[in-house]
Amino acid sequence: MSQTLINEIVAFINNILWGNGQILIYMLLAAGIWFSVKLGFIQIRHFGHMFSVMKGSTKSDAAGISSFQALCTSLSARVGTGNLAGVAVAISLGGSGAIFWMWVIAILGMATGFAESVLGQLYKVKDANGEYRGGPAYYIQQGLNKRWLAVIFSLFLFLGYGFIFSAVQANTITDALNHAYEIPTHYSGLVIIVLAGLIVIGGLRAIAKFAEWVVPFMAVTYVLVTLAITFLNIDLVPAMLWDIITSAFGLQEAGAGAMGAAFKHGVQRGLYSNEAGSGSVPHAAASATPNPNHPVSQGYVQMLGVFIDTMILCTCSAIVILLAGGASGEGMEGIRLTQDAMSSHLGEVGGDFVAAAISLFAFTSVVANYAYGESNLHMFKLDNKSGRAAYTVGYLMMILWGSMAALPEVWAMADMALGLMTIINISALVWMTPTIVSISKDYFTKRDSGKEITYKAGDCEIQGKSEKGIWD
Repeated sequence: MSQTLINEIVAFINNILWGNGQILIYMLLAAGIWFSVKLGFIQIRHFGHMFSVMKGSTKSDAAGISSFQALCTSLSARVGTGNLAGVAVAISLGGSGAIFWMWVIAILGMATGFAESVLGQLYKVKDANGEYRGGPAYYIQQGLNKRWLAVIFSLFLFLGYGFIFSAVQANTITDALNHAYEIPTHYSGLVIIVLAGLIVIGGLRAIAKFAEWVVPFMAVTYVLVTLAITFLNIDLVPAMLWDIITSAFGLQEAGAGAMGAAFKHGVQRGLYSNEAGSGSVPHAAASATPNPNHPVSQGYVQMLGVFIDTMILCTCSAIVILLAGGASGEGMEGIRLTQDAMSSHLGEVGGDFVAAAISLFAFTSVVANYAYGESNLHMFKLDNKSGRAAYTVGYLMMILWGSMAALPEVWAMADMALGLMTIINISALVWMTPTIVSISKDYFTKRDSGKEITYKAGDCEIQGKSEKGIWD
């Protein structure tokens, strides 16, 4: 099959998912509203509790990683090109108003992220090494008894997170380094392969330990730099905020057309960044030994992940770009728009900072994406040495390809894989709403009554059944 034909097929599918049909945009908004209502706007009512659940979150055991490691692992995958290059793309194509719609999808996505992470934790299993694994394929198989659909989801996940998304992250790293220092892309691609290989060969626990140290450092550093830039340009902030609001609702000269572009690109890049509803994060949630020992506690942990990713880190990128007048950029400039914006604030060191930030942000995503794909090997009884070896080789080869591929075709394939995963996952989530509501009410009741918050099989009614021995 020729490259041209592949590009045409990908473009056709994306047009249905994201383009004229905009199926995914409506599905995501509907899912966010649906779970917000069904869970009593939990992202607002329990906003404070979301943070308090993180107390004691560093505890783990032989079967699972800690809740904090699960949060950092999910943030490793979330925080990447979407936060730097993706925000730049959204602004260059949709204007400053895209940021408003990115915020909206994040707030709604917090409820969706809660729902999928609760299910990921509830229906987790133990793999051949006695460690927790789980995700949409597992709750589709055990909760809905639809193995055929679980297998299809797993295949799309392997395509997306196992292979293509790592290519996207590698593409952004090599482009940033080439733009800043003129380093040939294939050289930096080979370095990424070596570093990633050294980490992922240790499996999920090695990835989680890496994320636990790197993610807090890079997030805090990025926020502090953005705060400094904001204070230096404090007089421009009111106009920037007004521009975001008016552009979002088409109140400027361009009118409804601008609103449509802002809406589409804000929602699309918001989803790509925070991943709520796509079915990726439940893999990290399922790998944890929760504290309190109840599936819903992981819902709160990963709901916090959506908030940190989009409401904090994506907003930081938007502030840097808009305060530099970046909304007037033309075309899909990606990471270079962010680099140029940072350079206008900090001089030459700005470009260096973004090159370092995107390299670290994207590299953590490359590593965490491996873990998501690896979690699904158990579905096919491939969680053995030969299965992991074959998967690892394919994953590393895709990184090398991505480091040298053209940006538009890599983004297009990533959008397609993410879209197909999301359709299956959201359909399953809505189907399993009774279980999500039932187990959430069990947690709420125990918390409000002052009882110990633990879950045992049979405490509430669920669809299908969880694996024997996990919650007994």
